[in-house]
Amino acid sequence: MSSIIANNLLGFVEHAGLTPMVSYRIDRDGHPYLPIGDGGVVLGVHLGDSVFATDADHAAPGVTLVHPDPGSRFGLTSFACVGNRATVRSGAAMGATGSVVGKRGEAGRVIVSFDDETMAALLPGDRIAVHAMGQGLERDDLPEEIVLLNIDPALLAALPLTVEAGVATVDVVGVLPGKVAGNGIGRPAHQWDVDLAVTPDSPELAGIDMRLGDLFAVEHLDVRHNMGFRRDWITVGIIVHGGSPMPGHGPGFLPIACGPRRVLQPRATPGESAAERPALTSERLAAVAPWPTA
Repeated sequence: MSSIIANNLLGFVEHAGLTPMVSYRIDRDGHPYLPIGDGGVVLGVHLGDSVFATDADHAAPGVTLVHPDPGSRFGLTSFACVGNRATVRSGAAMGATGSVVGKRGEAGRVIVSFDDETMAALLPGDRIAVHAMGQGLERDDLPEEIVLLNIDPALLAALPLTVEAGVATVDVVGVLPGKVAGNGIGRPAHQWDVDLAVTPDSPELAGIDMRLGDLFAVEHLDVRHNMGFRRDWITVGIIVHGGSPMPGHGPGFLPIACGPRRVLQPRATPGESAAERPALTSERLAAVAPWPTA
């Protein structure tokens, strides 16, 4: 494994916002709707919930962090990784700890999950420190063609990934065709997720109830640089926010590994119970020890 360097980053709790003078967005059928749950402190949404369980828009299982300085904001979203520890540094919840569980689009946002009590105490503008590490990670046992991104090294070790005879196999809930990749294509995967244009009755889901935290794979998607089509490449990622009524939008998919299919192979194993499901869970996050340890 490559040497690990960490950064202490600062994010500010985002305020839920709307375009000035416009209270509504337009759904895929041309109807107006209010974008409930799109950023800020979102209560009542957790890892393991169905992405279609609420009548909301891009609802994430936690709070979204931003930074008023554009360069610092891109630094925050670029270097923070899923599994990184976060600590509240101001406000009523000061001292509480949580974990990074994803990233979101627009100008870049980091999603951090806390327990319900902490979430209820947070307010827009509260400062949260993210102990960032993992971007640029390399593992000596993986084929050199595979690129890792957006994942804490300790969390990666806890995910269902095995390597044998030069091939990495990752257990995922499902494998989706590249045609479902929507908003986010063309953007750098170190800073943004890509929305998957699926609904509860999409044939591509084959009846799977997609949940927040699920591991999925998308075919013919190369995210090493800007996200885009590349035949016979596979990208594995985590579902980090819920669905959206907007056309071209949907559940958020944050890439964590990418490579040619001959060396990176997803294995669809939804699991018979929540504990067996290949997914980011609160239990897996809790098992990631703070770094450095005492």
